[in-house]
Amino acid sequence: MSPATVDVADILDKAAAKTGEKLEWRTSIVDLMKALSLDSSLVARKELAAELKYSGDSNDSAKMNVWLHQQMMKNLAANGGTLPADVKW
Repeated sequence: MSPATVDVADILDKAAAKTGEKLEWRTSIVDLMKALSLDSSLVARKELAAELKYSGDSNDSAKMNVWLHQQMMKNLAANGGTLPADVKW
């Protein structure tokens, strides 16, 4: 039996809609974290980057944010998540 897959887009689209904001979770780590009701502050993102073993400069938040988003998408896919084609990772 193959492991169950989860439609990540469906879940995150619904979560984003509940926030009342237009969240671009497909491309933004901040919006992804907001959709998941997580602290999306720079401090929280730096902590997440450290936890995920980010080796770049955490003061370059643009590069760190892109890396964090890619890591989150990779982790979702690796754990049975089905990602839409427009999500780059």
